[in-house]
This record gives sequence, C-alpha cells and structure tokens, in this order.
Amino acid sequence: MAWLVAALSMVVIWVASVCKIFFGATFSSEAVILDDGETHHKINVLFVIAHPDDESIFFSPTINYLTANAYNIHILCLSTDELHQACAVLRVPLQQLKIVDHPNLQDGFGQVWSHDLLTEIISEEVISHDIHTIMTFDSYGVSGHCNHRDVHRGVVKFLQTNSERNIKAWQLVSLNTFRKYCGPIDIWLSILSAKRHRSKVIIINEQPLKSYEAMAQHLSQWVWFRKLFVSFSSYTYTNTLQRINP
Repeated sequence: MAWLVAALSMVVIWVASVCKIFFGATFSSEAVILDDGETHHKINVLFVIAHPDDESIFFSPTINYLTANAYNIHILCLSTDELHQACAVLRVPLQQLKIVDHPNLQDGFGQVWSHDLLTEIISEEVISHDIHTIMTFDSYGVSGHCNHRDVHRGVVKFLQTNSERNIKAWQLVSLNTFRKYCGPIDIWLSILSAKRHRSKVIIINEQPLKSYEAMAQHLSQWVWFRKLFVSFSSYTYTNTLQRINP
C-alpha cells in the first residue's frame, strides 16, 4: 500500500510540474538577467558551448526564453556536428552561429583546450557582434566533461583580461545526480534553491517539446539513451543561472 501512495504522489507531483511549465509564469525576471537599459532587440547574447548538442540538451530553456523575448542570440560552438538544423528549431539565425573547427579544440575526454586560445576566439566574437552578455557552463560543466570545464575557464580568463568591456556573464549551475534526472519535478527544487540563494535565477522552459525537437536534429547523437536523457533531464525543463564574478 505504501508503494502505491508513493507512486500516486509522484504522479501528482509530475502532473503539477508539467502544469507549471505550460501554465505558470517563468520564475525569473528579464531585468535580473539582462538589465542594461536597452530594448531587447539591441541586446546581444553569446552562448559559448563546447559541443553542437550542448545548446539543445543543456541551454534550451534559456535560449527559448530569450528568443521568445526578442533578444539577439549568437552561438559560438567550439567543435563541429549537426548544429544548423537545431539552431533553426530554436530560432537562432544561422548567420549568428559560428562553429570553430580548430586542431587544438577537438572533442573528447583527455583533450585539453588552451584557455589562451579560447580567450582569443571569444574576444573576436564579442568584438564582432558587440556582445553584452555571455552564457556558458560553470566550473563543473554539468557532466564534468573536460571540454565544458575548459570553456568555462576560457570565458573567465576572457572576463579577467577584458574587464574594461563590462561584459556580463552567466553560468549554468551544475546539479547533483538526483536533481539532474528528476525531470520537471526539479522545477520546484530549483525555485526553493533560488529563494535561499538570491544570486540564482531560474528559467522555466515553456516549450520543452522544442528542446526535444532541437536535439533530434543531431542525427549522430539521437540514440535511445539520448532520448531518455532529454525526456528525464531537468535541464530540458529548467535552467538555474548564476553570475560569473571572475
């Protein structure tokens, strides 16, 4: 009997979480994230990612939120794959996508990426597109992937060496294993965490099916365990962001 009560409780929580996604307001304020006194279409936001599926499986709640509110999105991807179709699904203009295929920035565990090289590439993008805000991984990189962590360090080094530019930067907060795989239920845990830590901002993905569709464009990655990951990953349903203070 106890297991039945527990199962029913989980179903109720899951349904409430889905309702929060489709009918609840986003638990964040655009003023908190990007308050620089300009209209949305003039604010240029650069996502610095390591791999071409990062935008779909980790950052889609933030991308969906910003594109829905007319922010100008750019993506800098530091390795190659099927990224163009995913960006089309996420409404990121293809001319605002840059994929870097550098011999010293190759995908894979054990591949150490030069932070100086990353800083140079990021700087070129920031100058070329008059970037106001950067979005990237935190120091753990969600999954602990060395490429994600190097991207974070590259962004931090860029901020340290270009402090006069006054670029805002936000990092995607890594979650523990339980929260990472509890799907939309993590919305409530994220909101509670943000109330305790006012430096965190929560963005709820009001279009999670678009995240699924975007990831499906990465044909080489769209295998059964990736489908399960996108379905049950909390990063499909919500992002927790925190300012980077180098």
